[in-house]
Amino acid sequence: MISTSEFRKGAKIKYKDAPHEIVEFHHIKMGRGGAIIRTKLRNMKTGSIFEDTFKGGEKFETPELEERTAQYLYKEGELCYFMDNESYEQFPLTPEQLGDAKKYIKENMALKILFCSGLPLSVEIPMFVELAIVKTDPGIRGDTASGGSKPAVLESGVTVKVPFHLNEGDIIKVDTRTGEYIERVR
Repeated sequence: MISTSEFRKGAKIKYKDAPHEIVEFHHIKMGRGGAIIRTKLRNMKTGSIFEDTFKGGEKFETPELEERTAQYLYKEGELCYFMDNESYEQFPLTPEQLGDAKKYIKENMALKILFCSGLPLSVEIPMFVELAIVKTDPGIRGDTASGGSKPAVLESGVTVKVPFHLNEGDIIKVDTRTGEYIERVR
């Protein structure tokens, strides 16, 4: 069981007979009354996001989630196909189930997939990923003095601001929580 006082961003609760993830929450203390908690929840089965309010002290069950390692295989239309590393079973995930992870995944990448009752729900990507720069403007001598940055398209398709000295083909480390450049990988 998880209480409203234990709500954290990314915590999972069972609500209305489905697993939900807490996207945002705010504790609001009323004058004489008890606290209320305004939350933004994401239904892990459908991917829909909605807001709801709970009384302080309410308790929720934690959903029975199973975490398995899977390999990203390919994208066909809107669906991304993965393969379970133990059973070699292939399964698709929708863009809603992938969420922000779709910006940072590339073929053959090993990822953790959350399952509920045998059905895949969502992907958990690592905090940092290493991706190659596919397209960026070349750095011009003298640009680095200002310490600025330029946009670069990575192999997963996401655009990130990188320092001027980086070129196409360089591999960089990106923070998946913020989408920011961290460092160049040698």
